[in-house]
Amino acid sequence: MTTSTDIEVTWEPADMVEVTLSEPDDFLKVRETLTRIGVASRKEKKLYQSCHILHKQGRYYIVHFKELFALDGKRANLTLNDVQRRNRITQLLVDWELVTVVKPEAIEEVSPLNQIKVIAYKEKSEWTLEAKYNIGKKKVVTAPTET
Repeated sequence: MTTSTDIEVTWEPADMVEVTLSEPDDFLKVRETLTRIGVASRKEKKLYQSCHILHKQGRYYIVHFKELFALDGKRANLTLNDVQRRNRITQLLVDWELVTVVKPEAIEEVSPLNQIKVIAYKEKSEWTLEAKYNIGKKKVVTAPTET
């Protein structure tokens, strides 16, 4: 069964969500925080990162990993739900005062909070964090550490 949120959206680079940072250091904070937000497989304790921060020509964007595939010229079946999830994650970053959205109306349509998992920093070592897109490097999987 296809729902309205499963519908593929027509995407272009102008649809990316531009953000500003309070401090230059915030880029690293946002990048690390985004590694702990995504879609979880609870039984495997694996989290698939949904969004990344992109620094392009002096500007910053919060992008869904499928948007990065599209920027690379690859097929990216970006759905309305993917966009809504990106918007929800961006709103969380705003709420946590890590970013400010240049055009707040761009993130008005959000997914329910229960569609994403946020892992606390202190629980990070208990999860396998996996990015489906890696900016500028080969695929890296962070496995849980033994304690």
